[in-house]
Amino acid sequence: MRLSALAAGALLAVCGLAAPAAADPSPAAGAAGVTAPVANLATNPGFEIPASSLADWGSVPGWRCTGGPAEAAVTTTAPHSGGSALGVTPASDDSNGECAQTVSVRPNTTYTASAWVRGRYVHLGATGTGRDVAPAWTESTNGGWQQLTTRFTTGPDARTVRLYVHGWYQQGPFAVDDVRVDGPAPAPATGAGSVPTGDRVVFFTVDDGWQRTPEAERFIAEHGLPITAFPLPMPAATDPGFFRRVTAVPGSSVQDHSVSHQDLSKLPLAEQQVEICDARDSLTRLFGTAPTVFRPPYFAWNADTLQAAANCGIRTVLTANADFSWGASNIWHEGTLSPGDVVLLHWTDTLATDLQRALAAAEAAGLKPAGLASYLH
Repeated sequence: MRLSALAAGALLAVCGLAAPAAADPSPAAGAAGVTAPVANLATNPGFEIPASSLADWGSVPGWRCTGGPAEAAVTTTAPHSGGSALGVTPASDDSNGECAQTVSVRPNTTYTASAWVRGRYVHLGATGTGRDVAPAWTESTNGGWQQLTTRFTTGPDARTVRLYVHGWYQQGPFAVDDVRVDGPAPAPATGAGSVPTGDRVVFFTVDDGWQRTPEAERFIAEHGLPITAFPLPMPAATDPGFFRRVTAVPGSSVQDHSVSHQDLSKLPLAEQQVEICDARDSLTRLFGTAPTVFRPPYFAWNADTLQAAANCGIRTVLTANADFSWGASNIWHEGTLSPGDVVLLHWTDTLATDLQRALAAAEAAGLKPAGLASYLH
């Protein structure tokens, strides 16, 4: 799609995009009219958080840019504030240089989105709100920075929206900084080490993903074991077919384990949010379903982890109360395995025998492995 600047301006005017649509003047007003503290829900809003060594090469933390590193990169040249901004140079006449992220929201709630931009025909908007809202845009910032602002009210079924910024075709490079999505934050996720249930079930969870063996794959298939996999995005992307096969038993799922396996309790909330949200996005692209459970590396988490997880659409931050990894048989409570216990394992060269030992312990206690996600609400 190729449009001249004049044609672009005419088209935008005809489409009614000269100004954002009107919305509820209270950005944090919910369905019941009750206000909540306003927070900025955008991930890496100032483009200050560096990419992990285990992230996709050239990626912008918190953001997914359609042109990848060929078009979009963090720049330290004349940011609006702080030390860096997002610089985008569309690589072809058919690219508008879009960068986007998924933001978790509440239904029937009004949010204010804003960003400082520099360039020609730069746009800011959101999709998936449940109610169509025109983006904010500018014909030109005349070489300086200009703030774009738009508001949207979510529909009754909205839980996430897609926030985007982009330029326009054949209009050259643009820059973005200090993005905000202001509104009430989701309620913090729930921290848990087991699952309250009266059913005689246990839950097998397997972390990381670096060592994938045919023996473990066969054992899972032959015994019909529901597995909750918590792979890191890099090994998951290296062999997605393996993780699809080992989670093919009904009740199985792929959940979030962060991008880089850091101790999140040592990171500020904003950096925890990047770790959790970027892993969520990568796994969603690979497997088609967004994770709703987060396994903190080293079982290290704090109150910021619960809020960061919720900001990424995660409902439960889950540890475990038994460990059968690497030949262990540790149960962190008195007696044998109990209903609702969560068993920790790892994708290692010992996993097949670890699973055999865990299954024997479950059967000795009169318990059956079950799918985790359906038991967490």
